[in-house]
Amino acid sequence: MSKASNKRVYWAIASAALLTFIGILNETSMNVVYPQLVKQFGVPLSTVQWITTGYLLTVTIIMGTTAYLLRQFPARWLHLAAALAFIAGNLMGTTAESFGVLLAGRVIQGIATGLSTPIMFQLIFTDIPREKLGFMTGIAAMVISFAPALGPTYGGLVAASASWREIYWFLLPLACLALIGGQLFIRNQPFGNSAPFSSGALVLLALALSALIYAISLIGKGGFSVSFFLMAALGILLFLAFIYVNNHGKTQLVNLGIFQSKSIWLAALTYFGLQFVNIGLSVAVPVYAQYVLGSSSLIAGLILLPGSIVGAILAPISGTLADHFGYKKPLIFGASLFVAGLILLTLIQPLLTPLLFVLVHILIRAGFNLTFSNTISNATTLVTRKQSADVNSVFNMVQQFAGSLGVGLATALIAIFQKTGSGSLAVRTCQGGRLDFIVFLLTGILVLLMIIGNFKLQEEK
Repeated sequence: MSKASNKRVYWAIASAALLTFIGILNETSMNVVYPQLVKQFGVPLSTVQWITTGYLLTVTIIMGTTAYLLRQFPARWLHLAAALAFIAGNLMGTTAESFGVLLAGRVIQGIATGLSTPIMFQLIFTDIPREKLGFMTGIAAMVISFAPALGPTYGGLVAASASWREIYWFLLPLACLALIGGQLFIRNQPFGNSAPFSSGALVLLALALSALIYAISLIGKGGFSVSFFLMAALGILLFLAFIYVNNHGKTQLVNLGIFQSKSIWLAALTYFGLQFVNIGLSVAVPVYAQYVLGSSSLIAGLILLPGSIVGAILAPISGTLADHFGYKKPLIFGASLFVAGLILLTLIQPLLTPLLFVLVHILIRAGFNLTFSNTISNATTLVTRKQSADVNSVFNMVQQFAGSLGVGLATALIAIFQKTGSGSLAVRTCQGGRLDFIVFLLTGILVLLMIIGNFKLQEEK
């Protein structure tokens, strides 16, 4: 690779990373203004959470198309479509006079992020040498893990000094910059597809994921009711139908053949668990801080900032460590820190203050960022270079759906306690928050066990 070509590749990745960063930042930037939106639009918390859950769900569904799209169309034009969709959704959000319009704008922005994130990873996996893969994947992981953690801080700062609408306005110049950079530097060429697009599989996948997320939201309205179990069962049946159509049709939406490897299975579940907790905390912590601790939206957002900074610093370092020493030690050590932080959060919940929240979150984020990027990097080393697009697409779908599920469950558990619990609103929210923290802790323990089991499998081969 020539020096000029090398520079163009990095600028291309930077352009895709910028669009991905502001897209994911926007996912969680509205989390701190949930109480304001409840009052302004006259809708309950279980409905307001759809501006985040719906966004993430849209991202997940769109990512289901990217394995095909990245083989079929130049990444440059896909990036252009993503940037234009983000700008359109942004304008809808900032001018919305009803909750429906606000939600529609968020869905359109979700289309943008669903395209831009896999584009960023595809540029890395196809244009970056293997010896630098860990470092560059660490940079990408910093983008997709730092942005959602920074989102509430950004949203809190803007909402405290202006209004929640300015959260959208300030992102527009960056979206335009990403659009220009993408058109100037992205030159990645597609491999081509030998079969047509599987629209039936996409429809079934979209219906399945939507049903599952809607089932989770029903917990916030009526607990674990008959409606919840029926909708969850429908989602599972639709997902099984998706798998059948995807594997037995003329073409595949995604190559699920990568899951013939048990190590890929475990890596995907690990990736899911990490992002489930990460995004779940990004909404649970600000909501808890405002309702229980009486913090302002600014303080609620700032609680997550130090941990986000620590995580951002550690993300590329974790990739470099993996490049030099292998994936096993950084992953196990990171997951252990992750679990230690979640144990501490659960144990000291009755004593929590904004400062204690900050300290515990730093520990959680340090563990998360030592683990997150290395999980997908390790997975890509277990497949062929051509299958990297499938790992890219599937793993990004997994982590976005995990985030959607994390937000949905975290808000649902708080909402049901607010609705049916006893005591003041603060006490009821505290009860729901405690259950959130326990769920996150159990997920973290499973993540650690899966990582240990995965490396045992890899070492046996």
